[in-house]
Amino acid sequence: MPAPIRLRELIRTIRTARTQAEEREMIQKECAAIRSSFREEDNTYRCRNVAKLLYMHMLGYPAHFGQLECLKLIASQKFTDKRIGYLGAMLLLDERQDVHLLMTNCIKNDLNHSTQYVQGLSLCTLGCMGSSEMCRDLAGEVEKLLKTSNSYLRKKAALCAVHVIRKVPELMEMFLPATKNLLSEKNHGVLHTSVVLLTEMCERSPDMLSHFRKLVPQLVRILKNLIMSGYSPEHDVSGISDPFLQVRILRLLRILGKGDDDSSEAMNDILAQVATNTETSKNVGNAILYETVLTIMDIKSESGLRVLAINILGRFLLNNDKNIRYVALTSLLKTVQTDHNAVQRHRSTIVDCLKDLDVSIKRRAMELSFALVNGNNIRGMMKELLYFLDSCDPDFKADCCLFGCCWIHTSRQPLVQVASWCIGEYGDLLVSGQCEEEEPIQVSEDEVLDVLEGLLVSNLSTPVTRAYSLTAIMKLSTRFSSVNRIKKVVSIYGSSIDVELQQRAVEYNALFKKYDHMRPALLERMPIMEKTATNGPTDIAQTNGETDSTILDTKHLPSITQPASQANDLLDLLGGNDVVPVIQTTVPTKPASAGGELLDLLGDLSLTGGPTPTPAPSVPMSQPPFLLDGLSSQPIFNDIAAGIPPMTAYNKNGLKIEFTFERSNPSPNIAVITIHATNSTEADMTEFVFQAAVPKTFQLQLLSPSSNVVPALNQGSVTQVIRVLNPQKQQLRMRIKLTYTHKGSPVQDLAEVNNFPPQSWQ
Repeated sequence: MPAPIRLRELIRTIRTARTQAEEREMIQKECAAIRSSFREEDNTYRCRNVAKLLYMHMLGYPAHFGQLECLKLIASQKFTDKRIGYLGAMLLLDERQDVHLLMTNCIKNDLNHSTQYVQGLSLCTLGCMGSSEMCRDLAGEVEKLLKTSNSYLRKKAALCAVHVIRKVPELMEMFLPATKNLLSEKNHGVLHTSVVLLTEMCERSPDMLSHFRKLVPQLVRILKNLIMSGYSPEHDVSGISDPFLQVRILRLLRILGKGDDDSSEAMNDILAQVATNTETSKNVGNAILYETVLTIMDIKSESGLRVLAINILGRFLLNNDKNIRYVALTSLLKTVQTDHNAVQRHRSTIVDCLKDLDVSIKRRAMELSFALVNGNNIRGMMKELLYFLDSCDPDFKADCCLFGCCWIHTSRQPLVQVASWCIGEYGDLLVSGQCEEEEPIQVSEDEVLDVLEGLLVSNLSTPVTRAYSLTAIMKLSTRFSSVNRIKKVVSIYGSSIDVELQQRAVEYNALFKKYDHMRPALLERMPIMEKTATNGPTDIAQTNGETDSTILDTKHLPSITQPASQANDLLDLLGGNDVVPVIQTTVPTKPASAGGELLDLLGDLSLTGGPTPTPAPSVPMSQPPFLLDGLSSQPIFNDIAAGIPPMTAYNKNGLKIEFTFERSNPSPNIAVITIHATNSTEADMTEFVFQAAVPKTFQLQLLSPSSNVVPALNQGSVTQVIRVLNPQKQQLRMRIKLTYTHKGSPVQDLAEVNNFPPQSWQ
């Protein structure tokens, strides 16, 4: 047979084709010649034919008939044959074809070859198309090459190990010893692939994530050397030293620092250096800055660093590159809920993006603009958005109107929830027209139910609002005559996709069917809290250490039972069975008298009966606790007791709890502690709850706090009173539990307070 044409000649011939049909005819003719050569077992030109076949495969023509020829080239002893054979295997074979299993032994032999380039070919092929069976068989050889001193092989072995871990995650621990010295390598290629391997291991295993957190200081040093090093022609890209390695290290730091205080603190300084020293005139620098911003936002970074990151995104909005502007708007949209004030500083730039010609940028700017609307800027922002609505394309008008309407309903959800509760409690009074202060409005039962059902089906109602509405409708089943209509509404939501609504509806249906005789009692109105003028010592209501002129008539209050869930929650706080918990409860009165309720000390709650606590018995509020025994009509407390210095009980994450001390005049065994909670961070701490527990030799009463929001930047404080009876005058010990929400994330922490001043308990 004549010698086949060379690959270069085939490419030149195909490029001369003027039509698709002419090109297809040339390809078919050459494929026929290649098949004939394969049938003749022509070893001389097999490599040339497979190379041409791979080019045809790249053009989109079928080349599967060359798979076995690739295996024959891999088994050859010539490096040129192996190179084309392995390339063909990576292009024409995958784990779906059983023929790939035939090359396992060849790859194993080549992994132990004396030539590093042959070893490199086999590592590349295994890392590209190795199946789970091949990875299990060859993982040992890959692990050996990962420990070699040859940099060329180590970087290829690291990438191959990444593929092995993806295919067979249980083999991850095999590569753990080999990772110890990877970051000590000076070769940037090895460093790059090592960081990729560590990233893969950390993403797939929480244990590996905890193990590799100790490498944070080493990664910080590598990154610092990169940004502080001088010009290196081998690694320089547009004036920046190895930006690819910098990006990989930043991604790994983001994974290691997420949710970990120590790791985040260790990388704060280097992130600030990268953010301030990276050149922004080239796209390479912008890529590094973007990864830096993502890392700062994901870890527990300092507030100043987060502001710096948002300012970088603000500068991106001024960039001429549309892709950079789009990325900046998308990132700001993700962070606007947690760093609202910092994003607000760039409001004018964001509004300017509404005028951008690019449709994607305009849409992101519209979404972010609505996210920035609040009570302070609503007039100016809505004016800008109305201008945008007037001039935008028709595709934007519907979305813009929907965003505006959603913002105006969602901002009033709490009011809707309160209204729903009131209608459920007093719907019969509403229908009867009984109103003391205003002209009564005549409404029917159907009109009231129509309103509540409208809230249930409204797309603007939040899940919490729907739950309020369903409960209100259920309460009205004992106040209205339209019971059949209410049954139908409740039964519909027994199959709701909202789990909360579904559970409520199923339970309410059970009340109608099985426990209908109990329904009126279960759904009766909440008891009215009556107040009368104070005349006696037992009628004094206390608010944070100050006497109040109003009193609480305890004779009309029902008994209060401590739920088992609350007891379990307190056991988590206490961590033992030698303490008496006190649960904070509130009475729905006016804010001025919040904290004035009288709590029983739960002294009968026993925690020694076993690991699982039982609910405490009902405690009648009509029996005054010991704190009121023997009190006279004189003021309850002295001024802050002389000689008892205040103390700091807790100081962490910007939250500071200070104790001040007072003494009760009638009983020196009662210590009155007032907590003062302050917040030095830039964001308010909401849903703040303080809980405390003391040993059984003490008795403790915890009054209601002045607020459940600790203002930011020390602009106010939350106060709460603790009363402790210490009849044996023992050293005071206390465990506290703090729960609050900060920047949208729930926070919970425990602490022990054992350093009370002696004057507080002697």
